[in-house]
Amino acid sequence: MTDSRRVGMWVQVLLAQLLCGWVLASELTFELPDNAKQCFYEDIIIGTKCTLEFQVVTGGHYDVDCRLEDPDGTVLYKEMKKQYDSFTFTAAKNGTYKFCFSNEFSTFTHKTVYFDFQVGDDPPLFPNENRVSALTQMESACVSIHEALKSVIDYQTHLRLREAQGRSRAEDLNTRVAFWSIGEAIILLVVSISQVVLLRSFFSDRKTTTTRVGS
Repeated sequence: MTDSRRVGMWVQVLLAQLLCGWVLASELTFELPDNAKQCFYEDIIIGTKCTLEFQVVTGGHYDVDCRLEDPDGTVLYKEMKKQYDSFTFTAAKNGTYKFCFSNEFSTFTHKTVYFDFQVGDDPPLFPNENRVSALTQMESACVSIHEALKSVIDYQTHLRLREAQGRSRAEDLNTRVAFWSIGEAIILLVVSISQVVLLRSFFSDRKTTTTRVGS
């Protein structure tokens, strides 16, 4: 087999592994209305390492309540009014774990929340990666590229979230500036009209009446 065919084969394996990783990822962006609460459930096997990461993308002060419970209802993680955070734990029991995001403290604003819930470690790039013999140079290069691409994907996700959050802040600021400008224009118009009316009242002709008192 020629070197070009080998490279093509390893590239196909690498892309397949990355696609499988994307399918298995629990990643979601959802709308959380005001005075609302949204919960998600995940079946986890004991001893599995898990990571919950979330970030509020748009809405209000960009904060949300987060709560994570094990199958018995024991609280593993609880934070109030957090903009973003990450929590890693190892499942101590088999069963369904529940994590909820709450916006019940907000009366008028709804939020857009992103979360990434990773369960377990990524599968090995090669089925025989844990073999006794050392990896070949081509296999080692594929593993390095695989890890680098995963890092790139994480960075791109965070950059997209920051860009969306920054765009939301800019649009909110633009709206406030527009309303403030309209308010200033209305106030200036009212003050101008009031001054004109007041000045006219000073220079208007008033009829004077004289009264003669006869003897």
